[in-house]
Amino acid sequence: QVQLVESGGTLVQAGGSLRLSCAASGLTFSSYAMGWFRQAPGKEREIVAAISLSSDNTYYADSVKGRFTISRDNARNTVYLQMNTLKPEDTAVYYCAASYGDSAAYNYWGQGTQVTVSS
Repeated sequence: QVQLVESGGTLVQAGGSLRLSCAASGLTFSSYAMGWFRQAPGKEREIVAAISLSSDNTYYADSVKGRFTISRDNARNTVYLQMNTLKPEDTAVYYCAASYGDSAAYNYWGQGTQVTVSS
């Protein structure tokens, strides 16, 4: 079965950095666009960043542009989210998701990893 397993979430001070990883299994990773989403308490889930099958296209939410970088390693079936200059408002559960063939819908989701940014 398909599994997406996030890791790297932790407590960090404002201004710090974190790198999240999402290891995929049970699917042909290079056939899926990948995205990172987040959900803060009391808020709706929002997309943070996305990357195309071969990394030639990326998308970032305005709130993270210039601070976050999404990347993928198709040989390792892993997608990353490098987060720099973290702010308290970045506190959320971060999820990775896979979208088959760059479609608009995300077919598979991970269980999430908690990122907490203290002020």
